[in-house]
Amino acid sequence: MKRRQFIKTSIAIGGTIASVSGGAYLLIDETNKFDLKISSALNKLELLSDKNLVQTGKWELYKIFTHCAQSVEYSMSKFPEHKSSFFKNTIGKLAFSLFSSKGKMTHSLSEPIPGSPLIDSTLDTTEALNHLKKSLTDFDNYKGELAPHFAYGELTKSDYEIAHVMHLYNHLQEVKSIQFTQTDA
Repeated sequence: MKRRQFIKTSIAIGGTIASVSGGAYLLIDETNKFDLKISSALNKLELLSDKNLVQTGKWELYKIFTHCAQSVEYSMSKFPEHKSSFFKNTIGKLAFSLFSSKGKMTHSLSEPIPGSPLIDSTLDTTEALNHLKKSLTDFDNYKGELAPHFAYGELTKSDYEIAHVMHLYNHLQEVKSIQFTQTDA
């Protein structure tokens, strides 16, 4: 009887995963997958460096940039907390596969990396942006072993590059540049 219950539960879980991920897949617009390189991300960040920026979401700019830098740095060291092995080997792998096939990620833009320390509220936006650029450059030059992702599990360096850039671009959806006119002064 236990075997029959296990099979029923497995089928139910599999169906749920397929329907949820299939729905998410349809909601994500495709993007140019050739743009998912560290060099492209650094170019975008360099362009932002000269702009007057505002955030349109819950997080302040320094928090967005620091959060993205944390993710990059954890891939070279260790994520503080992980989802279960079951999650990483099912939902996590499927989510990464769907995101990378579309070339675009969507996730909660105000959720910290599990177990990461609170981001210092006294950080300067320019410092945080420079920190993010340095973490991306460090990752690009990194030759060591990569840590498993807290949700996706084991990733190759090229998979991580795609994940980091998609993650950054998803957060940059809440970063806008504003222009001042002479009447604003």
